[in-house]
Amino acid sequence: MDSYLENLLDTIKSKKNDDPSVSYTAQLHSKGINEILKKIGEESSETIIAAKGNNNKELIHEIADLWFHCLVLLSEKNLTVKDVTRELKSREGTSGIEEKNNRKIK
Repeated sequence: MDSYLENLLDTIKSKKNDDPSVSYTAQLHSKGINEILKKIGEESSETIIAAKGNNNKELIHEIADLWFHCLVLLSEKNLTVKDVTRELKSREGTSGIEEKNNRKIK
């Protein structure tokens, strides 16, 4: 799974400086971080709405949109999928409550 997301992120990064009039990804990057964050907010809301319904196909579609825009954010910030998976792996074996409390301490 990581390799597919890494490949997709590489594709997103490769389009970063393409012509914004022909590449949605380039368009997002050219508009900057605030536009990318706005799209993540929109996709998050659409994911929540879809989750409240009974249409799993719609929910999967919205989650895919959300993940895509999160990958655009990683690209914008020059981060990688491995950065995220490394963080998730570091939490393995730790309860969510404990992990959250540990973040408050740092």
